[in-house]
Amino acid sequence: MKQTLTKLIYNKPFVFTLWFVLGPALVVKGLLGHHAPNNYLIFKHVFLNVIAQHSLYVPQPAYYFDRNHYGPVFSLIIAPFALLPDGIGVLLWVVFNAFVLFKAIQLLPVAKNGYIIILLLCANDLTGSSLYFQFNPVITALIILSFYFIKKEMDFWAALMIALGTFTKLYGIVGLAFFFFSDHKLKFIASFIFWSVVLFILPMAISSPAFIIKTYQEWYADLLAKNTENMGSNLQDICVMGMIRRLFNQPHLKNMLIIAPALLLFGLSYLRIKYYRVTRYQLLILASVLIFTVIFSSSAEAPTFIIAVAGVSIWFMNLNRPVTVLEISLLIFAILITSFSSSGLFPPSVEHNYIQPYRLKVLPCLLIWLKIIYETLTRDFMKEKPLEEPHY
Repeated sequence: MKQTLTKLIYNKPFVFTLWFVLGPALVVKGLLGHHAPNNYLIFKHVFLNVIAQHSLYVPQPAYYFDRNHYGPVFSLIIAPFALLPDGIGVLLWVVFNAFVLFKAIQLLPVAKNGYIIILLLCANDLTGSSLYFQFNPVITALIILSFYFIKKEMDFWAALMIALGTFTKLYGIVGLAFFFFSDHKLKFIASFIFWSVVLFILPMAISSPAFIIKTYQEWYADLLAKNTENMGSNLQDICVMGMIRRLFNQPHLKNMLIIAPALLLFGLSYLRIKYYRVTRYQLLILASVLIFTVIFSSSAEAPTFIIAVAGVSIWFMNLNRPVTVLEISLLIFAILITSFSSSGLFPPSVEHNYIQPYRLKVLPCLLIWLKIIYETLTRDFMKEKPLEEPHY
């Protein structure tokens, strides 16, 4: 039984089918006889509005509901898809997101074929993100790629990944956490400044300098307003602050009261300078960054958790073998509550009365993040087997 399960888990055609076929198939099914999905229309109109020099952050109920919260650089990313018929554009957008994240995970310095396990653990959240036509898989990939390029001493490209993530959805800024792993810090800083200038100017090529500068100002105001809106949102605020606000009936709890000590804990991981060049330590920081980005963001919603689950998966593949009962329990807890709580696995009463209203989706990720912080402070990475050696 164990041997059969192992073969299934490491079966590349099976995992690749989950990754590249399931989400697009469900998307195609949902598109039949329906208009293009709302989220995709929002993204498409970022491009159309930049060209028409129409504000990106005012409602356009004639075309879509809700509002856009992406920066003007996103118009260049969505452009190739927006120019296609909606049905084709939607499908290729979903495949594009899956492919970019697949390549990023495949580049991770984990044990032989370990990336297959990471893909498998992330597959359900990728499907969920695909059904909402979100950009989060690419954001996850950009964070991972910024780590990868710094590790490979390709700081110029690492800086591009961070700048691109920052100028589209802001989350990408967390890639700066890998700055301490760079052996070429001045080159990295110069490259980041270079790419920031390039990306700031680039949307002007399809619009005008005055409009783009004004758009950045509006984007800043929009993000500030959105942070306040998120605290009372039924769909967002799936974060540690949101969980505490609801569990302890503190609706006006300030985010920084939780984020400040979390940043302090996160910073403690960097005290072990002698391990900065050790892959296992670096991967723990990567996992911590990916999880932190989501669980301490008031903008987090269900499709955002592909970022955090990628962090959980990297953490699990970075553990010493054999793994402990606690570590397996934490992973199973994350799979059940974080990944599958909205999949029909639980009775609707459990999801609607407990998991969703109290934001319990974030709890397993918080516990694993705290475990990661503990590991960064206590593990003797010099004595551990290098991850590049297969150990299964």
